Amino acid sequence: MKLNVSATLTYGFGSATQVIAAIEAARSPDQTILSEELRIWPDTALIRDEDGATGERRFRAAFSGQVQITYRALIDNGERTLLPRDARQHDWSELPQDVLPYLLPSRFSPSDEFMRFAQREFRTVPTGGARVLAVLDWLHTHLDYVHGVSHAMTTAEQTFIDRAGVCRDFSHLGIALTRALNIPARAVSAYALDLDPPDFHAVYEIYLDGRWWLVDPTRLAPVEGMVRIASGRDAADIAFLTSEYNCQCLNQVITVTRADADAGQQAA
Repeated sequence: MKLNVSATLTYGFGSATQVIAAIEAARSPDQTILSEELRIWPDTALIRDEDGATGERRFRAAFSGQVQITYRALIDNGERTLLPRDARQHDWSELPQDVLPYLLPSRFSPSDEFMRFAQREFRTVPTGGARVLAVLDWLHTHLDYVHGVSHAMTTAEQTFIDRAGVCRDFSHLGIALTRALNIPARAVSAYALDLDPPDFHAVYEIYLDGRWWLVDPTRLAPVEGMVRIASGRDAADIAFLTSEYNCQCLNQVITVTRADADAGQQAA
């Protein structure tokens, strides 16, 4: 599937502020960047960082006053394969070294606090893909998608108690439960087709059968219509904008459309 993605972010900075931004699509085998453009107004010097292993890209800069960041890209994510029920779970001795950190508790996904619950709740489900799908079903059944219940510091423990939250909360709890079942899981930021209202989307990936599989615990957007931006232990690693001082979001517009649909509209 070919997708047009765009993000226009307008922020106000009271004084010179260092930032790290992650809004560009990652370069990875399951998504190809056909064209892209990044513009900063006013023009500012950038330091570009790219992770050779994950294909993730970030830039660093020092901003002051009102700044507008615009990113547009045409992405081909092919035919993304959905997680099968029979995907095999690995013994820890089989896992690549770079996957091991995603078995461990993290700040927003303290999986060690969910060991007893997860093992009891899902012990009758076969290991591997079937067990991950059971976790996703549990999240869908037991959590409500509600704005205003959580905040930037909400952890998976709090979401488990409140039984409500937004996409990052669903993902944090899903990651915690999955890691508690001895399956590697990592947080992912993405552009998502059909997400309403349009925004950056927080989902997660699990490692089974020798590869990472993308899943959406909210079920608000099709996995095959997502464009991966960044991944990490939890939301602290995948924020689209991190600043050393407080800043003010003045406007944010995110759009994701099918490229063939856009072409059809223009032809009409």
